[in-house]
Amino acid sequence: MPGVTCHTGRVTIKERPLNIEEAFFEHMAMMREGMRTNIDQIMTGGLDHLIVGIALESFWGGVVAADKLQAELAERAGVGVTVGSTAAVAALKQFGAHRIAVLTPHQPRGDEMVRAFMTEAGFEVVRLKGLACKSPRLIAQVPLADIRAALRELDGNDIDALLQVGTALPTVAVAAEAERWLGKPVLAINTVSYWDAIRRCGVEDRVLGFGRILEEH
Repeated sequence: MPGVTCHTGRVTIKERPLNIEEAFFEHMAMMREGMRTNIDQIMTGGLDHLIVGIALESFWGGVVAADKLQAELAERAGVGVTVGSTAAVAALKQFGAHRIAVLTPHQPRGDEMVRAFMTEAGFEVVRLKGLACKSPRLIAQVPLADIRAALRELDGNDIDALLQVGTALPTVAVAAEAERWLGKPVLAINTVSYWDAIRRCGVEDRVLGFGRILEEH
């Protein structure tokens, strides 16, 4: 997009099993600690806004906890911050969606956190499918055919929109395609995070090819 540059930083995490509760909580703690250090590093570039691409942490503890985390990270960064959970809520509200289906790469413990957050935020989670990926790296290696099949499985006349969470799950292009098959919003968390960030920076350009949220709102 003309006039917008994107700069990336990485949080170091270990490749570990996520289907053991102790390992899952260790993984979450490592992400929580790492993103604060990474903010200090990436903000040396003089950025105008920051997207935190660790989404599960932003669902942890519900809406109040997410707002608190977002405010803490913004204070540390010194600029506005986008987190996946609140960006997803904002995007769903743009479409007037109330009844949703959710796709995650998570184990059941992570799914519980996402369901609880979205319910507290005012949405009815009609269906949720967790792919139960066994390690962080495997999330990024889910075949696109499996994502397509999962979205078709989740769809139905009883939902207004589909939401995908888990920033490592490669869903952006598939979600944009699926909106044409299913005739409703299919929101990938990376897409809605980018949408939230540029709109909060006052950039109103419509971007084609990545889904209705960037094309229409």
